[in-house]
Amino acid sequence: MPVLPYGLRSKAILATAGLVAGFLMSGVAPSSAGPFSWLTGKQQENQQSYQRQETGRNQGGGFSFFGGRRGQSEAPRADELPSNDPEAYMITNPALSTPTLSSRNIAATKAAIEKYKAIVAQGGWPMIPPKAMKPGIRSQDVSILQRRLEISGDLAGMSVPGEYDAAVVAAVKRFQARHGLPPTGVIDSKAMVEALNMPASFRLAQLQTNLKRLQSLASNASAGGRYVVVNIPSAQVEAVDNGQVVSRHAAVVGKIDRPTPEITSRIHEINFNPYWYVPKSIVQKDLVPKGRLFASRGQDMLASYRMQAFDAAGNPIDPRRIDWNGSEVYNYTFRQLPWEENSLGFVKINFPNKDAVYIHDTPLKSLFGQAVRFESSGCVRVHNVEQLVAWILRDTPGWDINRIHHMKASREQADVKVANRVPVYLTYVSAWGTPDGLVQFRPDIYGHDSGAVAASTF
Repeated sequence: MPVLPYGLRSKAILATAGLVAGFLMSGVAPSSAGPFSWLTGKQQENQQSYQRQETGRNQGGGFSFFGGRRGQSEAPRADELPSNDPEAYMITNPALSTPTLSSRNIAATKAAIEKYKAIVAQGGWPMIPPKAMKPGIRSQDVSILQRRLEISGDLAGMSVPGEYDAAVVAAVKRFQARHGLPPTGVIDSKAMVEALNMPASFRLAQLQTNLKRLQSLASNASAGGRYVVVNIPSAQVEAVDNGQVVSRHAAVVGKIDRPTPEITSRIHEINFNPYWYVPKSIVQKDLVPKGRLFASRGQDMLASYRMQAFDAAGNPIDPRRIDWNGSEVYNYTFRQLPWEENSLGFVKINFPNKDAVYIHDTPLKSLFGQAVRFESSGCVRVHNVEQLVAWILRDTPGWDINRIHHMKASREQADVKVANRVPVYLTYVSAWGTPDGLVQFRPDIYGHDSGAVAASTF
């Protein structure tokens, strides 16, 4: 990794933190004042809906992964994806394009590194003012935006200087698509401005860091034929067959303080309508605080969420006898019964790993329509999971998409061994080139790239 000048490296690290904050804040709430107070209409309604969901989930310990509303007095949340939201549609129907771990991306990333070396040598690109910009406006700020997009190669056509015309709209859409943002063609979020203002020097270092990741994984993945990739910074899941993406899915991955780990394994089993055995970490951080809240209201949290508790010997415990404020409660085993709002949804995809992480369905479908999807406790929730499961079970007799739909509707339990185990890669690739000449960037949500820069320069 190149050593950046002191001023540039400091700006790069600070900008990285700002970009991550921008991505997170873009999914939380608009500012009530300042340059981004212009978020109104549908965007503001979506933000307010998100805030209502978060309020309902976070009371009493932040049980955000829990399905079910019984026994709660908080405002109802929108669990389903909106049917008429074009941005949610864009997010949940991503282009197939090239597999992230394609070996062809190695040469393309090397080419991108040379391109960004030249951009850095020429002084990088200008900073964009934190203002809303949309088609039809004319201003000096648009001139700055045009120059920024020209330097990165996004603005390729003829554009009237200072005018947000069709060529600028196309360039902004291209930029947004390359950065994992909904391609609306409008500058309308903090995340978008932060992405535009990430220094070219940091983007170069980010590409160099991720080239090493691609080189270590791409050859093994490409040789496997069929495989599944969870790219954590993209919050997406890919099903790949013979070098082609068969399906790409929006996903929800781990929060900053509960990150999804990097894993290489093989999918060996599918659980339909499973019990959810609550991990000890979630018992401590979430379940017990939630139980205390419900107990203070005279309510039975286990009944509300259709859960059971067992002692160390495996004996069921009467919920009325649980002392939520005592220490013994931390030694209990808790499980949630299969039902429509089970936290795992109707299906769980298993693969051996030391972190007890898996891929699964969820009752909280609305999260898939958000640009920011770092919301889980480490496991991976996947949109349109039926399609992915059918593809995994392709070689397992008797398990086609119709059978899977039946399992969802009937809530019948079954544990199915995968006939031909499918390799799975939970990986962290936040910058890469593709053979079509595009250069992709995603938020360094866990600080792996900015940490690498800091370690090599301070």
